[in-house]
Amino acid sequence: MSKGNKDIKCSFCGSGKQDTLMLIAGLDAHICDKCPIEIKDHLDQYVIGQDQAKKILSVAVYNHYKRLNQKVGKDEVEIEKSNIIMVGETGTGKTLLAKTIAKVLNVPFCICDATVLTEAGYVGEDVESILTRLLQAADYDVNSAERGIVYIDEVDKIARKSDNPSITRDVSGEGVQQALLKILEGTIVNVPPQGGRKHPDQKMIAVNTNNILFICGGAFDGIEKKIANRLRTQTVGYKVEKDDFEIDLKNLYKYITPQDLKSFGLIPELIGRLPVITHLNPLDRETLLNILTEPRNSLIKQYKKLFEYENVNLEFEKEVMEFIVDKAMEFKLGARGLRSICEAIMIDAMYETPSGKTAKDLLVTLDYAKDKFEKSDLKKLKVA
Repeated sequence: MSKGNKDIKCSFCGSGKQDTLMLIAGLDAHICDKCPIEIKDHLDQYVIGQDQAKKILSVAVYNHYKRLNQKVGKDEVEIEKSNIIMVGETGTGKTLLAKTIAKVLNVPFCICDATVLTEAGYVGEDVESILTRLLQAADYDVNSAERGIVYIDEVDKIARKSDNPSITRDVSGEGVQQALLKILEGTIVNVPPQGGRKHPDQKMIAVNTNNILFICGGAFDGIEKKIANRLRTQTVGYKVEKDDFEIDLKNLYKYITPQDLKSFGLIPELIGRLPVITHLNPLDRETLLNILTEPRNSLIKQYKKLFEYENVNLEFEKEVMEFIVDKAMEFKLGARGLRSICEAIMIDAMYETPSGKTAKDLLVTLDYAKDKFEKSDLKKLKVA
């Protein structure tokens, strides 16, 4: 037994029990007191920028492990879970953060899409299908699933259609939000093991969601106007003072509050169950250029790897990368726009390389990139 204790290491950084002040035991893993920094360091390898969002996610995951290990006594304070909502433009890295953090976790983790959810009894998936995916990620080990983490993507798509309570039933909006309330807060849910609709003869699996951490993310397109209106009403007339902060009009997401989420169409009860709000910054030119080249699985490295399988050494001129970034900025598609533009430039080379028509060394020049881009359909894209 003592030998086993000596071999216990942190699942994130590999530190032994003797090297740390505290080593917290999870279900199948351990985490040490230094690990919020270690988790963020791992995220830094794959996601450029967004330091605040990465810190909040790292702390949330670390606190989740501590909460799972807590044994509540008569006089001890019980730690409540802090569900998170991430807000940011499309292509800023919300889903990538979730996928990257899933790689290092030793608790079950699943990513669900809110757009397919509807209120019970209507066409679409019930909210219980979220827990079905978590069960599948845990190999149907209920105890393990009950300590997992769920990322709900596109949560802005279930906003109600207007700020006033709807006259007709909003089965894919407000109805879904209401159905999510108990699951987010903590309750015992009967989950169909294979997903789909419930029916009377089906065997159900009871899942307690008290210890499941929920992270929600969404683009909330148009919420900037609501933030701007709120800030403007607070800074007009006699309320303006010399020490008032200067508003960053290029990044209004940093000023987001629960009030703005309510104005967008999330019901107050749902907002109350997502107490931690974080934002992702819009990507500027320098950040996009770094995304193209720096991460461990950057686009440029991916294309080089693809050509490496064909024994072709692929290189890009620096001006080509700047051209790709300029076009991505023009189309306002964030990091996702980078891949579309790269595909347009590289498609002919990728088509001809397997046939042996391409030389063993391929240098993509600015003239080549411009020529291929002009011939593609992407040039017809117009900014909305």
